[in-house]
Amino acid sequence: MTHRPVLLAVLLTVCGTTLAQPPASPTAAPPGLPLQHTAGPWNAGHVQGIAVDQRNGYLYYSFTNLLAKYDFDGALVGTLVGWNGHLGDLDFNPDDGKVYGSLEYKNDQAFYIAMIDVQRIDRIGVNAADNDIVRTVYLPEVVNDYTADINGDGRFDGDDGRYRGNEADSPDHRYGCSGIDGVSFGPRFGRTDGTSLLTIAYGIYGNTGRSDNDHQVLLQYDVSQWQALARPLLEAQPHHSGPAEVDGKYFVYTGNTSYGVQNLSYDPAGKRWLMGVYQGRKPGFPNYLMFAVDAQAAPVRGDLRGVAAADAHAWEQGLLLPLADAGLVDKATGIRGWQQKADVGLQALGGGLFYLVDNYREGQQQAAKLRLVRWNDDARQPFVDVTSR
Repeated sequence: MTHRPVLLAVLLTVCGTTLAQPPASPTAAPPGLPLQHTAGPWNAGHVQGIAVDQRNGYLYYSFTNLLAKYDFDGALVGTLVGWNGHLGDLDFNPDDGKVYGSLEYKNDQAFYIAMIDVQRIDRIGVNAADNDIVRTVYLPEVVNDYTADINGDGRFDGDDGRYRGNEADSPDHRYGCSGIDGVSFGPRFGRTDGTSLLTIAYGIYGNTGRSDNDHQVLLQYDVSQWQALARPLLEAQPHHSGPAEVDGKYFVYTGNTSYGVQNLSYDPAGKRWLMGVYQGRKPGFPNYLMFAVDAQAAPVRGDLRGVAAADAHAWEQGLLLPLADAGLVDKATGIRGWQQKADVGLQALGGGLFYLVDNYREGQQQAAKLRLVRWNDDARQPFVDVTSR
């Protein structure tokens, strides 16, 4: 399989004595993986996530209303265009060869996972509405939380209500749900093996006047039967075909963020889920830029801090996941994380390698620069650039 990183232990025999080959430099890249790559500039939104097909050697970038496909040599293969929703974080599913991404239509109160047949992106300007290249699955669990009447006034004061333009100020939206962003395939929480599930992270409004928006909310789904639920992308007729229930709903207490987990990635080498966020603004929290969940930590049912239950004298409960015992630690809250930008593109590649993305402008257009990094296991500098082969 070309382009897949492989670590080989090579033994040399000299005069009948077996000697181990010296280990490769910790900053050396395996064959095939580009050290850096630039995407754009594009007349589109800023980059929101990436997906990597290591087997076939392709990189995919979400620019919210444009998907760009490049090969590992840096050549542009094609683009996907033609939708008005917000395409967010991406991940590649090796089981079906498709890219999965979060797709939002807030005005329609519709949140989907887009399943994109990326093998058919072979030229510039492929239209998403043509030939079912994009099929979508509706997420009723997200819609129910997004449209929840939290203040009990009998109406949803959301994006189509009196808070239009200042949606974060609305008292509604359960847990501060603003939709979905981060997506990643990985094991069921509490395990590092078994069926690979799709994990979806909520967007969370960063309203500093609320106390019920300080958890990250993560949903897990088994997508093996989703082909039967998926429908073509028809924006004029938003469909409601999707799973009636989640395979798991989990809460991670990180403190406030601005719009929740933007990028989510399961790291098989470190056995943890990494979460890149836009920095929060509540002064009582450390407001880190990246958090991690230990994949082996079993979920435990407990109180959701700051989330009042229907009984005013109790707290709502949910399945809680602890933050990994790594990174910086805030002594006042016990919250751990890193001051590491990881909000517009973060993808684990295995073997401690990652792609990390920075966004930038060229005039009025948006571009992205990707670089290969290795986990550094340093609380102040968790990644180090891979600089050579």
